[in-house]
Amino acid sequence: MKLTQGTFSFLPDLTDEQIRSQVEYCLDQGWAVAIEYTDDPHPRNSYWEMFGPPMFDIRDAAGILTELRSCRQTFPNHYIKVNAFDSTHGRESLRLSFIVGRPPKEPGFRLERQEGPGRTVRYTTHAYATDRPEGERY
Repeated sequence: MKLTQGTFSFLPDLTDEQIRSQVEYCLDQGWAVAIEYTDDPHPRNSYWEMFGPPMFDIRDAAGILTELRSCRQTFPNHYIKVNAFDSTHGRESLRLSFIVGRPPKEPGFRLERQEGPGRTVRYTTHAYATDRPEGERY
């Protein structure tokens, strides 16, 4: 099961050249780029770990791709994404976010059904990755 979060998530994984093009677009817009990673890809987990500080001062895609390669080497079994932030409105607003790295095996999610009073039925998702402790998930 392929995780589908963020921009381009329903497309095939981006090549390094396509990632470079997207990063160049972000830099041309004046957006700051940051790289994040996680081993808990639940859709409600919006707090991924940041790989280094946001790169506010880097204006060359090569520098960002160097950081991305370093993140991939450090965390080969994690999800990795690129975020682009726009500060033109006086605050950092997320403008673009897309996954650029995945673990070799994506365990996926299961749907849990909960029946309540009357005919109330609620569904939640449970990530198989969280069945093991952090650091041992992949």
